[in-house]
Amino acid sequence: MGNVVFYRKYRPQNFESVTGQGSIVKTLTNAIVNNKIAHAYLFTGPRGTGKTSMARIFAKAINCQNRKDKEFEPCNKCQSCLTINDGSSLDIIEFDAATNTGVDEIRALQDNAKIKPVNSQYKIYIIDEAHQLSKSAYGALLKILEEPPEYIIFILATTNPEKMLKTILSRVQRFDFKKLSVDEIIKKSEAILKNEKIEYELPALNLIAKEADGGMRDAESILGQITTMSKKVTLSVVENIIGGISQNKIAEFVDILIAKDNKKLFQYISDLDNNGYNLEEFYKSLIEYAQNLLTIKISFDLASMFKHDLTEDFINILKNQAEKTDIKFIKKIIKRLVENQTYFNVVQNQRLPIEISVLEITED
Repeated sequence: MGNVVFYRKYRPQNFESVTGQGSIVKTLTNAIVNNKIAHAYLFTGPRGTGKTSMARIFAKAINCQNRKDKEFEPCNKCQSCLTINDGSSLDIIEFDAATNTGVDEIRALQDNAKIKPVNSQYKIYIIDEAHQLSKSAYGALLKILEEPPEYIIFILATTNPEKMLKTILSRVQRFDFKKLSVDEIIKKSEAILKNEKIEYELPALNLIAKEADGGMRDAESILGQITTMSKKVTLSVVENIIGGISQNKIAEFVDILIAKDNKKLFQYISDLDNNGYNLEEFYKSLIEYAQNLLTIKISFDLASMFKHDLTEDFINILKNQAEKTDIKFIKKIIKRLVENQTYFNVVQNQRLPIEISVLEITED
């Protein structure tokens, strides 16, 4: 199927196609419509949540040669938009602070900033991993931020704003990008696979979304890896490639645990082991699942806490399980699992910590 780099192929090209950052899109588009463009922005948040993509879209929009008054979307057809899309624009300078940390690079940027835009209204500097700049580089950058030319805009992107100088932070408009929800990642993954005409299973996409931990770029990278090896994105393929444990398997195990059927529990553990699953990872996932179950048992209203991590279907599974048991039993599950977790460090047979925990949980 070839090496399909989905995170590049499906990078958002306009505000409408951005996933999961609605409030930021609204603020930035309002600024464009009302012609209230600041000279410096800070895009911060977890990796893979769209900071650099948003910076490029914003840069395209304010420099778009076909955009009319009171519009905000870039046309993606004019010379300015096209050169930004293919990375050849002379007026959009992307700067990776992870590999260019020194003051010399920033001083070169200072010299370049004196030159007016070639084909655009604004010259825009997108500085990725901005927190990795050296102190001397920060000092040089601060000089430009204090008195920037009217045609200069800086967009700093970082995953660690706490490492940046407060004097820099005080001169930028800050936007905090949030992790994408599991449902948001699944929805976009489905759109990609449908466009690529690749068959898939929803539980497989759910596991990919969990593994991505709120980052669409990571999910797209996993999808690309899987589709180079398989013509269909199935749960078993995903589990084999990323080594993850699906929520379905955890939910099935907890159902048997609530029923206190030790024979089925031991058989389930044996099947996991024989099929090559990492039992320690399964154990950790089980603890997390039990914690979520406890939260749901306390109040169904607390389900909103999981909207970024679980689909509505799995939240309903948790609710159904919570109705079948009591808080005392769930607390017992968590207590035994946490206490026995250290067994993994002292025994070679990884089934043993789970089997011991199961027997202690189900005994009266």
